[in-house]
Amino acid sequence: MMIPSAKREWLIPAGLLALGVIPVVAGAVRLGQLHGGAITPENARFFAAPLPVVLHIVSVTLYCLLGAFQFTPGFRRRHPGWHRAAGRILVPCGLLAALTGLWMARFYPSVNYDGTSLYAIRLLVGSAMVVFICLGYAAILQRDIPSHRSWMMRSYALGLGAGTQVLTHLPWFLFPVIQGELTRTLFMAAGWAVNLAVVEWILLRERRSRYNFA
Repeated sequence: MMIPSAKREWLIPAGLLALGVIPVVAGAVRLGQLHGGAITPENARFFAAPLPVVLHIVSVTLYCLLGAFQFTPGFRRRHPGWHRAAGRILVPCGLLAALTGLWMARFYPSVNYDGTSLYAIRLLVGSAMVVFICLGYAAILQRDIPSHRSWMMRSYALGLGAGTQVLTHLPWFLFPVIQGELTRTLFMAAGWAVNLAVVEWILLRERRSRYNFA
């Protein structure tokens, strides 16, 4: 019988999976469109060079789904081998997701309301995700587990941004009158910013807890 604390622990991956399910499903739909040749004004830009978007969708899907279980302390302690094996998949998937995202931002034509500011933010987010993963990987090579966990949490937060952006875009869909380049940029940036803010809040609480305990 699962004890209450163990049940609460599984709320972490459950919540992360719930947050990522919409972009994962959207990616699957996009792959179906590419495979079936269903060209629309929104996806026409992908047909000229489909490989980057296919790699991006596959890598982001694996990164979001596998990564959700990396932040469950009890599961990680009980299955350290699984954690390490999943990490060996997640690092290249995260890097591939970030690098293909950068490629798409740079070379795919922009769509309605995607302006220069959003382009710059996408470059910043993709580059930060690459840096965070590299720092996290370097930390685990040095057996610096707290730093490894912190950097990987930050990179995962950015990778899961598309899930939060579904929520931050609710006003956009509910009130079409506000749609424009500025609001599009703000709602997109808010998805990444909220995720990072939550991670930093968690890390700050953990640091304070360790300090108070000491």
